[in-house]
Amino acid sequence: MVAAFVRLKLTLMANTFRRSSWQTVGFVVFALHALGIVVLVTVGATAGGWLAPEMTGELLTVIGAVMVLIWWFIPIAFFGLDATLDPQRFATYAIPRRPLLAGLSAASIMTVPGAATVLATLGATLAWLRSPAALATALLGAPLAVALCIIGARAFTTALASAMQRRRSQEILGFVFLALMLGLSPIINIIAQRMDGVEWTAEQVRLALVDVSNVVGWTPLGAPWGMAEAAHSGQWLVALGRFAIAAAALAALWKLWGRALTRSLELPRHAGTKRKRIKGLGFFDRVPATPTGAVAARASTYWLRDPRYSGSLLLVPALPIILLVAARTAEEDGVIAPILLTLAPLVASVFGLSIHNDIAMDHTAFALHVATGVSGRSDRWGRALPVLAMGVPVTILFAVLSTMASHRWDWLPPLLGLSLGILASSTGVSSALSTRWLYPVPRPGDSPFKQPQGAAGAQLAAASATMGLTVSVSLPAFILALVAFLASDPMAVIFGWITLVVGLAIGALVLLLGVRWGARTLEQRSPELLHRVTSYGA
Repeated sequence: MVAAFVRLKLTLMANTFRRSSWQTVGFVVFALHALGIVVLVTVGATAGGWLAPEMTGELLTVIGAVMVLIWWFIPIAFFGLDATLDPQRFATYAIPRRPLLAGLSAASIMTVPGAATVLATLGATLAWLRSPAALATALLGAPLAVALCIIGARAFTTALASAMQRRRSQEILGFVFLALMLGLSPIINIIAQRMDGVEWTAEQVRLALVDVSNVVGWTPLGAPWGMAEAAHSGQWLVALGRFAIAAAALAALWKLWGRALTRSLELPRHAGTKRKRIKGLGFFDRVPATPTGAVAARASTYWLRDPRYSGSLLLVPALPIILLVAARTAEEDGVIAPILLTLAPLVASVFGLSIHNDIAMDHTAFALHVATGVSGRSDRWGRALPVLAMGVPVTILFAVLSTMASHRWDWLPPLLGLSLGILASSTGVSSALSTRWLYPVPRPGDSPFKQPQGAAGAQLAAASATMGLTVSVSLPAFILALVAFLASDPMAVIFGWITLVVGLAIGALVLLLGVRWGARTLEQRSPELLHRVTSYGA
């Protein structure tokens, strides 16, 4: 049964590569990034094992615990899990629970994160080449660590999936993670201030690492990683105790996953079973009765009600607080102003990047555009206008707040020119690329923990390409803004107003060309695009 799941996973992956060359490119880019991390871990562990095995073991325990923590909680907060082998699809086959869990676990390794985790864990065992007993113990702890990563991620996401079908739960989780992210910056700031001026010797660093490793090594996160370090020191009872902790945690997670999976298969939830009574037509009452207005109203509704859209906006209120904390930390070094000046351009890029895969977000709803003959121009402008309507006032507000905090009002014109130019440019680039570069996304109403096959690598490649093109076309505005920030009066004022004019002109030009190019491409390829987006849910 396990072999059948692995073969099915590999077959679906191969079919994905045949279906879309862009997904293949994204997979390769993602795989190369993961391979670089694996090489770094392997080389570092091997060198550390020869030079300082005790410190290397303690460091691997801490890093390994962080990796397990990332596997458990990052899918809940951001990316979700690969849903190629969705357990719901096997509900009618009456597969026993234990073989189903084993097959899904093995198939999870046949992904870039899964394979990278296995290789990095095996590479970390090379730190104990000089100690056969520690090497054998590390090889025993390696599968435990990998299993904790994969089964823990599956257990937590499956247990929360039913609750997360409701939009209110998704919003609560988003605000919880936003609060955690905002709270992390002050903590780091306090620690940095406490450590400022303290001279750390190598021995103090080692003792601090030992304390952290001793604590983490007795938790399920670090227990499988700390087994080899204990064996190397001859502490076999400690190694046995950590093995027991890791095995018990793995058994508990396996049981939790099994119960959650059984409950989801026997009592599946369906999104949208409860409907609220809504008065009026919402945004459709507030826009012109034109195709462009209809598309804009539908897109605006998505921004308010679809967590796949609104989730990206959680970063907007977080950015100013994070940058403000970083600026206060760097205030004594005199670099507070440059840090704050990045706020408005970053927020502008977030808004523009948000629609770089908007056609895939529509899923079967895109058939309305094809069937009714909506022009490419109406489609592109209808999707771009809500982004600009939200992005322009927010970008202006953050630009004003940045200059106010920096006490440099003469920097407002170049900052506005650069930021608004980036907003318009990124929107234009996204409008063009979204008709060419599509990748799978969770379907409307699906659990946010489902990550379709090929989505992670394709998303990384598409976002990188969009940001790269935006920066390239905005380079003249970047250069002029830099000159305006560094020059002295009256040249700073002159270059500041030149940046405002040039930034707005470049942004408007890129926006018009991007929408026009995207509209023409959409009209030529709309049936192909419809076939592609509907196939993502097959």
